[in-house]
Amino acid sequence: MTRAERVREILEWVAVIIVAAGMSFLINHLLIVNATVPTSSMETTIMARDRIIGSRLSYLKKDPQRGDIIIFKYPDNESVLYIKRLIGLPGEELLVSGGKVYINGEELDEPYLTVETIGEFGPYKIPEGCYFMMGDNRNDSADSRYWDNTYLHREGMIGKAIFRYWPSVKMLK
Repeated sequence: MTRAERVREILEWVAVIIVAAGMSFLINHLLIVNATVPTSSMETTIMARDRIIGSRLSYLKKDPQRGDIIIFKYPDNESVLYIKRLIGLPGEELLVSGGKVYINGEELDEPYLTVETIGEFGPYKIPEGCYFMMGDNRNDSADSRYWDNTYLHREGMIGKAIFRYWPSVKMLK
């Protein structure tokens, strides 16, 4: 192999690596969000240290739905990512009482919970364009009930959590 052929092969490999890195960057910043769950606030749905992939495109054409697990910028410190379940929608009144969550006076069905919620919270009147977020492990979750900025604004949402890929693969719902 001549010197020119070696240089050409090296340049081809460099080009492949640059294209792959660029594609990875674009995918990770435009299509998906990759997050790690640092605490037990979403147990038993998502465990501490699980790795999650979310879709940045989920809410481009449709509104977030109650029950969605969302990756978002923590309203009290937007440099931190949080993962919680959407419980309250804009315009609703939310109350936590007797271990249950009530939306506009009706008990919310929450089959993903494994323990009763301790404490009395609310009522909260959720402003337009805002959402009330709670962890599935309610008694060990720093969520909307405790934040200085109680509500998550739509602009703070980064993506809908789709699946866990570490330590095992699991679709999230």
